[in-house]
Order: sequence, then C-alpha cells, then structure tokens
Amino acid sequence: MSRRTGLESRRRQDRAGPMHTIFKDFSFAAAHAIRGHTRGCENLHGHNYRVRVHLRARRLDALGMVLDFADLKAIVQDVLGPFDHRVLNEVPPFDERNTTAELLAQYVYDEVSKRVSAAAAEAGSEQGGRAVEVSGESGAAGPQGGNRRIWVARVEVWENDTSCAAYEP
Repeated sequence: MSRRTGLESRRRQDRAGPMHTIFKDFSFAAAHAIRGHTRGCENLHGHNYRVRVHLRARRLDALGMVLDFADLKAIVQDVLGPFDHRVLNEVPPFDERNTTAELLAQYVYDEVSKRVSAAAAEAGSEQGGRAVEVSGESGAAGPQGGNRRIWVARVEVWENDTSCAAYEP
C-alpha cells in the first residue's frame, strides 16, 4: 500500500463514527529570526502568537468531557511557557531547529500529544477506566493506532490575525 493510500485510509477511519472535538486558544509573545530566510524574516522580529489545540475523542469521560479545559490549559502552558517573552532561537529545540510557524506547530503537537496521553491514562485509572459511551465502537483506534479515547487532532500557530500554520498527522 502506498504511503498516500495508507494516510487516506487512516484519515477515513479516524473520522468514522461519532466524534467529539474541543479546542482551546493560547497566546504568548516571542521574538525569532528565521535562519536562511532572505525576505526580511532573517532579522529578529516578534509576534503575539496564538496557538489553537484541537482534541478529539470517540467517547467522553465519566463526567461527559473530552478533557477538562483546565487540564488542557495546564498541559499547553507547560509546553508554551518556556517560549513566552523569549527569543525562540535561544530556547530548545529551536536553538537548533528553525523557528517557522510550521515547525512550531509540529513541536506543540508532539509535546501536547505526549502529555494528553499521560493525562488521559491517569484520569482513566483514577475513575476506574469508566467513560461515557457514544454510539459506535468504544474500542476504536485513534489516529496513531491503539485504543486511545482521546488524542490531539490538530495544532494551529497564528503569527498574526491573517497568517496561520497548522499541523495534523
């Protein structure tokens, strides 16, 4: 199976059946310079970034939530906090990786995904693994496989009101 066909099949599977999606916006101010750019962005400049994190679940937790917004806030603040009022080029991993909105979106996606999986597993064990079922299969696989109830579906990084980069697997 070609990579493209596999991705299309996985995306169809991910969207099959009932789904709940939440998202929350976050902001931080930072400066950066894009290494190798030749149209002005190689110079140090700043943005008031807006980051939007989308979570998706096939079934809700025992309280009827995808994830409590306060928990999502704590997770994302843990990821974005080190960047606030800093020069991104000086903060790992962007001291080595370029500071484009695209790469920032991918980084946030990866880091939030790790923490959401851990938080969901912890919440499930505290609640005895109970979840409010929605119609459809309760054990359906998330986008990266496995039987995860919740996953990060998309991360958007806005440099301003009209410029956004998004990452979704």
